[in-house]
Amino acid sequence: MKKVANYNISLKVFLKNVKWEILILKTPDSSSFHGKYDFPGGRIDEDEFNVPLLDILKREIEEEIWWVSFEIYPSIVAVARHVALAEFTSKWIPEYLYYNFWEGSILDENIQISHEHDNFKWVKLEEINLEKYFESGMLEAAKNYINYINHNNS
Repeated sequence: MKKVANYNISLKVFLKNVKWEILILKTPDSSSFHGKYDFPGGRIDEDEFNVPLLDILKREIEEEIWWVSFEIYPSIVAVARHVALAEFTSKWIPEYLYYNFWEGSILDENIQISHEHDNFKWVKLEEINLEKYFESGMLEAAKNYINYINHNNS
């Protein structure tokens, strides 16, 4: 009998500015995405089981880029998966992650990132070499989001 993977759920956002650029966050060496970029968001805390998902995502955004003004649109626009290798997890076992991505707009660009990331950039995903910036689940999500945009603009 096959073993079923237990997934951690992570909530992420493609946060756009007025130029339609997406905010990406440089990951530290301690991350399973070390040397690459991530999108704002994070995991659901154990005590948040009954909290609305968008409220959890807002909390995560505020933890990562402080108190900037933003809005999140209510529909999921992409999904992705990632396996964090054991050396990048607190329990030293691989963690399976499932990402739900929303889209949002930033209303003020006074970004101040937390200690969770090393830097940030604004990029147009459809104009960059995605493999240079992303890998695994973040790469899958970026590709899915570009497909979503292309499908909805055609």
